[in-house]
Amino acid sequence: MENKNVGWLILGIAAVIVAIIFLFDSALREIVSSTCSMAEQGLYCPMDVAITKQTYLALAIVAVLVIIGLVLMFSRPKEKIVIKKIKEKKITKHIDLSSFKPEEKQVYNIIRENGTIFQADIIDKTGLGKAKVTRIIDRLEGQGLVERKRRGMTNIVVLKD
Repeated sequence: MENKNVGWLILGIAAVIVAIIFLFDSALREIVSSTCSMAEQGLYCPMDVAITKQTYLALAIVAVLVIIGLVLMFSRPKEKIVIKKIKEKKITKHIDLSSFKPEEKQVYNIIRENGTIFQADIIDKTGLGKAKVTRIIDRLEGQGLVERKRRGMTNIVVLKD
């Protein structure tokens, strides 16, 4: 079940519990008013204090439930990024890098060493800008050497067979 739905469920349960608390509180106060001998004499009955404390304690517990429900409703589940590595046959084909620019060679070699790498990691390892790395990967993709796959807010660059 999704977190948001669980949050709504907990809030609904909390609302039902609040209604039960107030019904129980009113029933107890009626019983106390009819049975307390001090209340008949116009004095303050000590059982009223116990009922009030009990009601506040129950409402505090419901408040914790409400907070848990709200946290579940407004929190987002963490994205899990799964990268499957497939055992590859060690067939290496020779690619002519002589026509590549130095930056293209650098990016291609990083991808070849890792096999699968996040585009952001390429940016970190090379020190090149995002736009430049994107253009280089576009050229490598156009030549059929690499493939870019979208994962959440980033790309994974995979070396093609």
